[in-house]
Amino acid sequence: MSDEQVKPDATAASEPETEPVGRHARVVLVDDHRMFRTGVQAEIGRTETTGVEVVGEAADVDQAVTVITATRPEVVLLDVHLPGGGGVEVLRRCAPLMAAAENPVRFLALSVSDAAEDVIGVIRGGARGYVTKTITGTDLVDSIFRVQDGDAVFSPRLAGFVLDAFASTDAPPVDEDLDRLTQREREVLRLIARGYAYKEIAKQLFISVKTVESHVSAVLRKLQLSNRHELTRWATARRLV
Repeated sequence: MSDEQVKPDATAASEPETEPVGRHARVVLVDDHRMFRTGVQAEIGRTETTGVEVVGEAADVDQAVTVITATRPEVVLLDVHLPGGGGVEVLRRCAPLMAAAENPVRFLALSVSDAAEDVIGVIRGGARGYVTKTITGTDLVDSIFRVQDGDAVFSPRLAGFVLDAFASTDAPPVDEDLDRLTQREREVLRLIARGYAYKEIAKQLFISVKTVESHVSAVLRKLQLSNRHELTRWATARRLV
């Protein structure tokens, strides 16, 4: 199956292991790693056992918007770092679906990242929760149904980031300097601040070294910084590392 293809039925992954469940949620998986999507599908997509029906998959922003619009799932499992603008861009383009008066599409971020910036970014974008990829299959299924019901769901300690960001009266709700950067520029910024070499960043983000250099130049220009050492200090001061 291609990444773009909508899957009308994912119930045949395996035979049910228990009695049929009474709840049901239609889910779209959005992640740029095919093997991870396959693993999640195998873990939670046994509909007669879990009640979760995986109705579509996508590997980048454009595919995600197309599949979500076509299938109108109850819940989208959304990776934060995606080609084409990241999870925040998916949320922005799917805002009308989230705001629908009837049968709104709800988003649950599922990411390897536990960075405060990523958590706060997708919650501001409209996601109902954020869990890391260390979550068990059972807990992920439970989180899907909680989000479907309108609850907010977070992995341990991540909720603190959100509470700090939205409850603080001292800090502004939006970092204007950070908001000048695109999602990809933020990803490059974080990796630079963590000490990654350009080649390592290129490998991790599946882009060329030249593209990394272009992103770094854009970040330095937008933030009015001179070099990567100043960039690292800037990112560390904002707890982005």
